[in-house]
Amino acid sequence: MGDAHVDSEVRFEVQGRLGVIVLDRPRVINALSHEMVNRIHAQLVAWADDDAIERVALTGAGERGLCAGGDVVVLYEDATSGDGSETASFLADEYRLDAYIARYPKPYVSLMDGIVLGGGVGLSAHAAHRLVTERSRVGMPETQIGFVTDVGGTWLLGRAPGELGVHAGLTGTLLGPGEAIALGFADVLVPSQRLPELLERLETEDVASVLGALAEAAPDAPLLDERPWIDAVYDADDIAVILERLDELDSDAARDAATALRGRSPSALAVTLRAIRIARGFERLEDALAQEYRVCRRLHAAPDFAEGVRAQVVDKDKTPRWHPATVAELDPAWLDGVFEVGDDELRFDIGPGTSGIITGEHDDGDEGARE
Repeated sequence: MGDAHVDSEVRFEVQGRLGVIVLDRPRVINALSHEMVNRIHAQLVAWADDDAIERVALTGAGERGLCAGGDVVVLYEDATSGDGSETASFLADEYRLDAYIARYPKPYVSLMDGIVLGGGVGLSAHAAHRLVTERSRVGMPETQIGFVTDVGGTWLLGRAPGELGVHAGLTGTLLGPGEAIALGFADVLVPSQRLPELLERLETEDVASVLGALAEAAPDAPLLDERPWIDAVYDADDIAVILERLDELDSDAARDAATALRGRSPSALAVTLRAIRIARGFERLEDALAQEYRVCRRLHAAPDFAEGVRAQVVDKDKTPRWHPATVAELDPAWLDGVFEVGDDELRFDIGPGTSGIITGEHDDGDEGARE
């Protein structure tokens, strides 16, 4: 074990030529706080300029998973008793970090072991090297709490094969390791029992040689077997049409999907569907993150986010009362307004070697480093 810097939520360790980020809130599956986001970003910037560090790895404390996402209770409190400014600040800093990870100038290895949801996907699925294990369960469950897929999730889901990404984003389906690889959230599988060896070898060896020795063939991806009906159902641009098509199918999988969608926030479903569709046309992750920042702030201020967190996390009665309650009641003008460009857009400095801090107009930069 090398040198370590410890605080209450995240640890930074130096082991040989490897810098290790350890998310350290195991009781809440390492849920991300604003402080964690800022500390991680600052440490990555420091390591980028440190010649003693050749590569970086992200892992999580505890046995349950890498990260269960952002700390939604804090965002809930801001929605119910605050003015939204803390949420805006958190999302901006989180998305800048996600963009920086995607363009990190040194090899960045994410160990996506166990549960990896929401904000955890942002920290890991944009890395240069993304590892899952046999225990991985990866997902974007935001529609369950009246929110929209974010942290670059619309970018990832929009690039999944066929309509699999739309299905996963709308339903919040958890992806097993083979499915995470097939849908573009991960690259290779390394058995969980070999992760300590992987980290030890990364202290002195380059990423390619370590993965060449430890990675195994991708496991089956059962969701791929469902692709024919998923592609036929989800190519619509209207949630009502998707539900009608699901109802016409005589299969347990389609019925399960219809049940899942009818339990989600109609507003969140409509925004997520459109956001993924639009993100397919973007050329850069930063464009998807900017759109997500825009729509997430507006959904945070709408009734369904607070109601969804109340039902799922605070009161845990699992009976959210959505407004509007049905897809048929959605106001098309409201949906259009959610996507309107405003005066408070998120922009990125994405030149080579930059820290991802907001500065103004976009500028092309290098992709994340690989070995």
